[in-house]
Amino acid sequence: MPDHERVDVGGLRLAFQVTGPPDAPPLVLVHALGENATDWAPVLPALARGRRVYALDLRGHGRSDWPGAYSLELMRDDLRRFLDTLELDAVDLVGHSLGGVVAYLFAQDRPARVRRLVLEDVPVPRPREPRAPSRPESDLTFDWAVVEAVRRQIDRPDPVWLERLGGITARTLLVAGGPRSHVPQDGIAEMARRIPGGRVVTIPVGHLIHQEAPDAFTEAVTAFLLTEDE
Repeated sequence: MPDHERVDVGGLRLAFQVTGPPDAPPLVLVHALGENATDWAPVLPALARGRRVYALDLRGHGRSDWPGAYSLELMRDDLRRFLDTLELDAVDLVGHSLGGVVAYLFAQDRPARVRRLVLEDVPVPRPREPRAPSRPESDLTFDWAVVEAVRRQIDRPDPVWLERLGGITARTLLVAGGPRSHVPQDGIAEMARRIPGGRVVTIPVGHLIHQEAPDAFTEAVTAFLLTEDE
């Protein structure tokens, strides 16, 4: 069972789960919008067999603080402070959807700190037609203000994000959900072309790949993490 912990990262408390051998290489998991660390439960045991896995709750999600101030850049900087606080230098990094955007922004900003990068069904940073999100009726495990803030950025991304994909130095695997996903798959292919050495594997189960096909997901990710540098 993973341990549940919280850490202060410059006045903001971030919650996370940690599991796996303490002396194993670190692997950090970053969830999608509206999710939290528990979303990785179907794949956590398999990923932790040979890794020390840290599954993070982003600001405004789960057990982390809900400060009311949200942006993708703030989440990127939270990730850096999280690694600094835990004294994790270079890590393998997996991000799903929103978490994948945070992950590639971090890999652009701190390339030496990411050894391997896995982007699970992550949209290419190009403008898209905005759609007003509909708030669920049920109680939420995240701050709805996050949705309103980051959707605007994903709908109209900073053009620099696209340009800087070419500056990512980590070997990168893009896991695509195929035609059942709402994320345009040609955009994922474009990201793979822009990231040096990026490659795509498609698991055609839709956007929630690690939930719908946990065995296929962990097999692809584990094999990728074990590949030697060329």
